[in-house]
Amino acid sequence: MNNRARAPFRFIGCMELREILGVRAHDEQRLLELIEEVPSGSIHYHTHSYFLRHAYLQGRYPNDFATWVAVHVQDPILGERLAAIDPFDYEDLQALRTDIAGIIAEHLSHMKTIPRVVAGEPFEFVRSHVIEVDLGVEAWTLKEFRDGLEGVEAGAIYNHVCEARMRKGRVSGDFASWLLAKEGLDMPELAEQVMKVGRLGLGLEGVRERIVRLCDQALVAR
Repeated sequence: MNNRARAPFRFIGCMELREILGVRAHDEQRLLELIEEVPSGSIHYHTHSYFLRHAYLQGRYPNDFATWVAVHVQDPILGERLAAIDPFDYEDLQALRTDIAGIIAEHLSHMKTIPRVVAGEPFEFVRSHVIEVDLGVEAWTLKEFRDGLEGVEAGAIYNHVCEARMRKGRVSGDFASWLLAKEGLDMPELAEQVMKVGRLGLGLEGVRERIVRLCDQALVAR
């Protein structure tokens, strides 16, 4: 097995610039309507970008839609159903949007009145623009990759897992792609394991810890 890659892995972090869209929902019916209308980037922001904003904590309601209906509308049943959605299970945002809308529509079909905000805040739709930042960290070997991953900011994990898959079309994520590539480390078994970690819906720190552990196991095995 080749111990050194032909091309290094470069860790790229990211900054998120938020854009308020100027549309908001005060009840669940309007939330549904706007979910069906807003740009796909807003769906991404309120699901995937949640993990960038909460890198160290995966709460009970791990997306903005679930949090809003549970906390501000005080509809815990819908909150739990929306919380069960794992955005990492989806390879395109339209499918994710369709499932979110379907859950809300089905829930509302059983309601006599539309749940709405009474004392909480309206749901404000936002989308974001991600700016990449080269961190100056590169890896040629598995040990260097493992150490780099352990030390980089959480935004790099978000960029190489979430952004790579959903906005850049690299469905395996950057980590698995480099581990698999001939010019990378050519480690298909480890690459497969790492790709699955990116689909578990863990918080970013959970993703980091799991991949570091897999690298440690692979280093011992070698």
